[in-house]
Formats: sequence, structure tokens, C-alpha cells
Amino acid sequence: MRKFKRAMAIALGACMVASMVTGCGSKSDTSSDSGSDDATTEAAASTDDADTDDAGSDDADSSSSEGGTINVWAFTDEVPNMINKFKETHPDFAYDINPTIIATTDGAYQPALDQALAAGGEDAPDLYCAEAAFVLKYTQGDMSSYACPYDDLGINTQAEIDEAKIAQYTVDIGTNPDGKVVGLGYQATGGAFIYRRSIAKDAFGTDDPAEIAKIIGSGSQNWDKFYEAAETLKGKGYGIVSGDGDIWHAIENSSDQGWIVDGKLVIDPKREAFLDESKKLKDNGYHNDTQDWSDAWFADMKGEGEKGIFGFFGPAWLINYTLAPNCGGEKVGEGTYGDWAVCAPPVGFFWGGTWVLANKDSEKKEAVGQIIDWITLNCTEDGLQYMWANGTMNGDGGTKDCVASATVMDMSDGTLDFLGGQNMFDVFGEANSYANGKNLTQYDETINTYWRDQVRQYTAGEKDRDAAIADFKQQVADNLAVTVE
Repeated sequence: MRKFKRAMAIALGACMVASMVTGCGSKSDTSSDSGSDDATTEAAASTDDADTDDAGSDDADSSSSEGGTINVWAFTDEVPNMINKFKETHPDFAYDINPTIIATTDGAYQPALDQALAAGGEDAPDLYCAEAAFVLKYTQGDMSSYACPYDDLGINTQAEIDEAKIAQYTVDIGTNPDGKVVGLGYQATGGAFIYRRSIAKDAFGTDDPAEIAKIIGSGSQNWDKFYEAAETLKGKGYGIVSGDGDIWHAIENSSDQGWIVDGKLVIDPKREAFLDESKKLKDNGYHNDTQDWSDAWFADMKGEGEKGIFGFFGPAWLINYTLAPNCGGEKVGEGTYGDWAVCAPPVGFFWGGTWVLANKDSEKKEAVGQIIDWITLNCTEDGLQYMWANGTMNGDGGTKDCVASATVMDMSDGTLDFLGGQNMFDVFGEANSYANGKNLTQYDETINTYWRDQVRQYTAGEKDRDAAIADFKQQVADNLAVTVE
């Protein structure tokens, strides 16, 4: 999400890719594997112009009426824009907002944020954002000591989580080693299979999401039916996915263990099997052998690749910020617009997302808590998530996206012309419940890059399987403070 993150920095970089995750939330540059949104924004710091002379309102604490400045750090303008909306809808909130936006491109955001948190003082972040690719560093890892528990911000955290029915994986990721929630997201990035209706009809005689889900092995927790479908599609001249990256996120985030366990590198069997899955796709001609976030990958979204591609695995932000801008049209009948649908995937996974945190040393905790609560937990029609889900943050007709609150999703309409009139919330709501947030580590962004590079070298025939694994381990040992055996 948009989340979002590196995924969106590129996706949106071509159309405005940011990558998220954020997911909606996430944005980031091309080397990151998460999120969504405009991560191409240059580093910046500015002060909101809203009038701050009004006295505090009923829902503003006494400190809010005193005014001041809240420093916000983010990797895109998504969260700062949300806070501007909060101020617009809460005119008695007396604080100015000073946003610092540094894109995740080339790894610039984290070092700058770390330095600002460590330096402290009046210029330190009061509120800051982290995407899925590195969020554990700030909630459970090296920088987690700076994160303030939501309970200390004046938020009735657990009660509000229960009322909003927040997706559990987002709670798990945002919980610190002491069991306190220190970060939550606004976007839900549970993944589904997003496929072309016309290709489904040609290859399988139906484009019904329930039937296609069965054909690709939805809920089977294995890839057997998926490869049977791939063989059928191959017989019709189609590829089932564009490249091996299209199954990577499903494999990565359905794994039982993260890359690091008790300080040691672990290659989960499902992640190791990605070597074999990638090779199977390539050797059998089941894809166009593209790399995600490349021009060839985008071309497959508009049906202009070497062969027609059936689908992509991803969250709702992949539809909104990547597929739609790269489908070759803006309304039904143009390019592949309207020729898409979503169904449940073979395995549950998530991809991307943005978590919002507060600095434990902030002197404006209650005011920061009001903002965070409105973004991450408010499940009324006046909260950010309702506006986000229904595309109304900037007026009617905006982009609809999946949100962390199932309560809000149940209140909202996820029908999209892009999906041939399908309500995407019917599929993504369930997908969010299957996502697992307990297999991440603070080093995922770096380790995933090493792993995927070695897998591609192996499938290209540049080295054998054992050499790929050995070289991967050596990269980790040489560059990270991790025990490698």
C-alpha cells in the first residue's frame, strides 16, 4: 500500500509507482518488495498552512488547544496528506504539521530516520512511518526502543482493535517484544490472484471467480493445481504469470519461518523451494520470464507481452496503483481495463503496507495519539479508513482500497469497473484473515534482494542449485550481523 514502499515507488514511477506496501500504503523504490504510492517525492520538509488559532474541540485534549508543531517523517506524501485531511476535519486541532518526506529509493529513508530518532530534541520525529520491508526494525528490532505503545498515547488500543476488527497480521507486526502495540496500518494488503477474464473464458470456459479459485487450487496450500492450470494455459498459448516474482511474495509470506531465527539465518523449506518453482516456470514456458517493476512486466498488464499472461498475485494496491495505470486504458473497452477479476489464491499471503508509529520521547503524545487513532483505528464514517475504502478522502470518485478494519470493509462498497463490476472486498476481506505476520525480520528488504538474485542466476543456468544457496549464505554473512551456518 499503497505501501507502501518500494513497489510503489517504481510502479508509480512508471505511472507513479512507489512501492508498499503500503501497501495503498506502501511506497518504495524498485529494490524494495513492498507497498504502493508515490515514493518518488523528493526529501522535503514543510509546514501546514492551516489556521491554528481555534481553541480545542471536544475530541482534542488540553494539549491540543495549546498548539505547537508535530514533526512527521514518511517516505511518501501519503500519510502527511492524511494528516492534512485530519486537520481539515478537526478545525480545532491546534497543531501545525512539519512533514519530512524522504523516498526509500537507494535506502535513503531509514538512515535518516534512525539518525533523527537517536538525535532527539525539538526536531525529532513525533510521528513516523515504516513499510513492510523494514517495519520490524522499528517495532521489534534495533530501533524498537523509540516506539511508543499506543496505550501511552491515550488510545484504548485493544478495545479499539476489537471493535474495528483489525487484520491480525498487522497487529502482530506492530507489536513490540513486550507485547505492546506500537504500530498499526490503515491499509490491508492480504493477497489474491488477479486474472484476465477473457483468458479465463478461452482456457477454462468460465471467468467466475469461485470457479477459477478452484482451478488454481485456492486454499490448498500447495501449487499442484496451479501448475495444472499453467499447463492448460500453455496449450492455449498463454503464460500463467509474467515472471517468477509474481509468485515470490505468495511464497515468501506464506512461509513458516522468517529469514532470521534466534540470530541465525534460516532458509525456510518453502522459500528454498522457490528455486525449484522458479525453474519450473522458466523451463516449462509458463511465463514471459519478466522481472517485476520492469517495462516487460508492465507490458504484460496491457496484453502486449510475448504471450498473453493470465494473472498476477497481489493485494488491492497492485490493482489500483500498478495494474490500472499500466493496463492501456482508463475505461472499459480500452486496453485490458475491465477484463480483470480477483479470486482466492492457493496460499494465504500479504504484500506491503505502511505502519504508523509515535516517538516515546515526543512531548505531544496525546495530540499524536489523536492523529494515529483516526488513521489506524477509527471505524466510523468520519475516520480515515472509511474514506480510504470508499474513495472519498478527496471527494467522491476517488480510488477505493482495502483497509485494515474489517468493520469498515463490511460498511463499504468495493465494486470496481476495472474488475468487471466485481466487489473486490468480498475476496480481499477474506485474504486479510489468512495473511501471516509472524515470518518477517528487520533484514527482509536486504535478504530478499540477495535471495531473488541468486534464484534468477540459478534458473538462468549461470550456476547450479548448491552454488546459488552457498553464494546467498556468503552474501548474508559478509553484509549482515547474522550467524550463518
